[in-house]
Amino acid sequence: QVQLTESGGGLVQAGDSLKLSCASPTSGYAFNNFFVGWFRQAPGKEREFVAAVNWVGGGIQYYADSVKGRFTISRDSVEKMVYLQMNNLEPEDTAVYYCAADQGAPGRTASLYTYWGQGTQVTVSS
Repeated sequence: QVQLTESGGGLVQAGDSLKLSCASPTSGYAFNNFFVGWFRQAPGKEREFVAAVNWVGGGIQYYADSVKGRFTISRDSVEKMVYLQMNNLEPEDTAVYYCAADQGAPGRTASLYTYWGQGTQVTVSS
């Protein structure tokens, strides 16, 4: 069973940066065989894709157009962590951010991910 825990959220001002972390404390899971994604959900809105990386497929990264050039997904395999570096944050980035993982190829589709964290709140003030 893969358990994911997000951290790093907070309240920041527009233009600031935050780095979210996704930990897989379950022994043996270093994300090497997983497709890992970040999603977010703002109040009253659907959960939306933010970024993903296909470690099985050689580390190919995918980004939503709204975050491309501002957000970067990365991994520290030794620590079993996946990160989402968020720069130049905008009020529209305010949401609960979720880490998700799957051993298939779920891509940008939330419903295809098997494992989810509980989420971390990111609030960006203008």
